[in-house]
Amino acid sequence: MDFLSFLTLCGGLFLFLFGMRVMSKGLEKASDGKLKAVLERITTGKLRQLLLGASITAAVQSSSSVTAVLIGLVDSGALPFESTVGVIIGSNIGTTATAWLLCAGEAAETGIIKPASVALAAAALGIVLLFRKRNISRAFGTAMLGFAALMSGMELMTRSVAPLAEAEGFRDLLTAFDNPIAGVILGALFTAVIQSSSASVGILQALSMSGAVSVISAAPIVAGMNIGTCVTAALSSVGAGNEAKRVTALHIVFNTVGAALFTPLIYFLNLVTGFGELSADPVTIAVLHTSFNIFTAPILLPLSSRFIKPKKKGLPR
Repeated sequence: MDFLSFLTLCGGLFLFLFGMRVMSKGLEKASDGKLKAVLERITTGKLRQLLLGASITAAVQSSSSVTAVLIGLVDSGALPFESTVGVIIGSNIGTTATAWLLCAGEAAETGIIKPASVALAAAALGIVLLFRKRNISRAFGTAMLGFAALMSGMELMTRSVAPLAEAEGFRDLLTAFDNPIAGVILGALFTAVIQSSSASVGILQALSMSGAVSVISAAPIVAGMNIGTCVTAALSSVGAGNEAKRVTALHIVFNTVGAALFTPLIYFLNLVTGFGELSADPVTIAVLHTSFNIFTAPILLPLSSRFIKPKKKGLPR
C-alpha cells in the first residue's frame, strides 16, 4: 500500500464515521414515534427479521452496510435492539449471494444494486428532502446524506486496500496454513483488511481455480472471513450508545460462535468421508460460505434470546 492509498483509507474511515454520526442524528430527529412504530411492525417476529435481512443484503451485496444502518437505527432510538437479531443473522445469509453470482460469471451483468449507486441515490434523495418544509422530511434528508457519506467512506476504504488483494504475497497467505485455528484467524484478518466478506470470498474463489486450495483448508478460512466482516460494525459503533454497541457485540458473537461450531463439524465430516483432501473450486467455496451461514442460523436464532438481556435501570444508554 502506497502513501496515497493510506491517505485514501484514512479519508474513507473519517467519512464513514462522519456519515454514521450524521445518519444517527437525522434518524433521531425523524423518529417521532411513527417511524419507530413502522420499523417495529416490519421487524416483528424472528423469521420475518431473518428474511428481511437476507433479502436486503442480497440486493445491496454488503452485510456490513446493513449492519451499519441497524446500528444507526438503534442508536437513534428508531429501532429496538431486540428487532435487529434476526436481521443480522439474515444479512449473513444474504451476503452469500455474491459468491454464487461470481460462480455464474454474471456479477457484472446482473444489475444488482452496488453500494456506490446506493450512495448516489441516497445523496440525491437527501438533498431533495432538505428543501421540504416539514421538519420530519428535512430530518430524513439529513439521515440520507449521512447514509450516502457512510457508503462513500466504505467504498473509499475498500478501494484503498484493493491493491493488497492483488499482491501475490498477500494472496499466498490464504493457502499458507493447514492449522484450522490459524485458518480462522487468517480469514478474519484478511477480511478485516479488505472490509468485505464477499470480496475476500471472491478472492479465495479465484485462488481455488488454480487447484492450490483444498476443501479442508478453505473451510476454516471461510469461517474466519465471516468474523472479519464484523470490523465495519465495530467502526460503526464508535461514539454510539450502549444499545448500538450491543448490536456490534451480537454480530461478533454470532459469527464467532458459528465459526467455533462449523469448523469442527467440517473436520469431523472429513474424518468420516475424506472429502476434505479434494481440491476446492469456486462452487465449493460458495457452498462452504452458504453452508456456514445456513448452518448457524437455525442454531443461533432460537438461542438469540439468551443474548438479549433487559437493560438495567440506572445504566446510561
